[in-house]
Amino acid sequence: MSVFPLLKTGAVLQYPAARVIENSTCVLQFLDGTEQRFRDYQSPMRRWTVRLDLLDESEMAAMEEFFLSEQGASGSFSFTDPWDGSTHPNCSLEGDAIAIEFEDLMRGRTTLVVKENRD
Repeated sequence: MSVFPLLKTGAVLQYPAARVIENSTCVLQFLDGTEQRFRDYQSPMRRWTVRLDLLDESEMAAMEEFFLSEQGASGSFSFTDPWDGSTHPNCSLEGDAIAIEFEDLMRGRTTLVVKENRD
C-alpha cells in the first residue's frame, strides 16, 4: 500500500489547512412524533483538505505521480494526520481530477482532498 507523499520539509500539508471530523446519525421519526436515533457508523469519518502552495517542480511532479498511481479516487493509501500524528491506513483521494498550477519558478499550487474510507 502506498503512502501520501511528504514535502521536502517533511510536512504533509501547509497552513491554512482544514480537517473535518463528521459523525453520522440516523433519525427515525414515528407517527406519534417520537424519534429514535442511532449512529450510522462506529467511528467518525475524517476528511483533510491538503492545500499546497509555493511548491517546486519536483514536489509538484511527486504529487502528480502520486495522483496518477492512485488512479484518482479509486486508490487506497495511508495518510498521517498532521494534527495528532496518527496514521490512517485506509484513505483515498476525493475526486478523479487534479488541478496543478505553475505560476513561476518554485510557485506551483494544487489542492487535494483526502478522506478516510470505511473498512
